[in-house]
Amino acid sequence: MKLVFLCILSTLLETFAYNPDHIAGTTPPYLVYLKSDYLPCTGVLIHPFWVITSAHCNLPNLRVILGITNPSDPMERDVEVSDYEKMFHHPYFSVSSISYDLMLIKLKRRIKHSNYAKAVKLPQHIVPLNAMCSVSTWAYNLCDVTKDPDSLQTVNVTVISRAECQNAYKVFDITENMICVGIVPGRRLPCKEIMAAPAVCNGVLYGILSYADGCILRADVGIYASIFHYMPWIEDTMKNN
Repeated sequence: MKLVFLCILSTLLETFAYNPDHIAGTTPPYLVYLKSDYLPCTGVLIHPFWVITSAHCNLPNLRVILGITNPSDPMERDVEVSDYEKMFHHPYFSVSSISYDLMLIKLKRRIKHSNYAKAVKLPQHIVPLNAMCSVSTWAYNLCDVTKDPDSLQTVNVTVISRAECQNAYKVFDITENMICVGIVPGRRLPCKEIMAAPAVCNGVLYGILSYADGCILRADVGIYASIFHYMPWIEDTMKNN
């Protein structure tokens, strides 16, 4: 009964987003839809041959799709599909932890720079506290989760302190290899979002979502792998492969 009410309400409101600053529409050119025979994930193009995502993503029979806004629409134009060569999980990643939750995917061919496919910048320093970041991912229509996600949204939220994040997520150890981005900690309404959303601040990729108790597109606080702290591994992996 509760879900039926939410479906009616969402139809009236035409969105499940909480935050008034959310933006629906054009796909950020660095955003990658990772479609598999299991669950999809969000990835980020960081080099013409490389995509980064969360290591907890299980991606059998992976297809790497760039430029897509609505994955449930098979007729969408300006979409580019690529096969991949190999996946590289961070060597310290464990499925029982949210630490070291990063994976690099090497593509089989070079992605050409275009209006809908463009590598994001990587960080040269730690993201400042209170920095404004854009978090993007796809979401499902809760009234029909059997289809591919049909809503791409971006929400503008800020980086919060480790102390604030630790207070929100007492069961986790918030380490220096993590950043927390959002406004409101904790779950308030149900949602179904695609995992591994990126946090891009001033055009630079600072985080990949590892965990969130709630909906990041409603500004709930998420725990992200801090890309800056993993730059040596990222650079070494790309250089040696």
